[in-house]
Amino acid sequence: MRNSAEEPHDGLHFDVDDVPDPADLVSLYDAVGWSAYTQDPERLERAVQQSLGVAVCWSDGSTLVGLARVVGDGVTIAYLQDVLVHPGFQRRGVGARLVDAVFAPFDDVRQHVLLTDAEPGQRAFYEALGFTEVHDIRPDPLRSFVRFRG
Repeated sequence: MRNSAEEPHDGLHFDVDDVPDPADLVSLYDAVGWSAYTQDPERLERAVQQSLGVAVCWSDGSTLVGLARVVGDGVTIAYLQDVLVHPGFQRRGVGARLVDAVFAPFDDVRQHVLLTDAEPGQRAFYEALGFTEVHDIRPDPLRSFVRFRG
């Protein structure tokens, strides 16, 4: 079921709270090279379904070309778990629009958090959206920790 977040623009349509089917999810995650997620499509679908919020972008109404999802409690923390944009649609503002749409219901949440790789373009992208690396927080820098399993 689609809940329209924005009218079509340039053949792109943005929706919120729309969980794509597993085949669409696998296609998008594979397109951006996130194959660790696509080894178990049912698990991937369940993860997206259980997110606090999901924003998607469809090209010409039928091809999933972008997805952002938020997890957390939605009261004190909203964690941006995934932002994916198909390589053929990158650098067109799709990622920024997805992040804005998925965080919109959580504007009053104090902590908007994400973990991403160290590729320089990632830093520039997220800084443009108002994020700050934890060690750059002033006056008191923060620490961030993660524990990966398997």
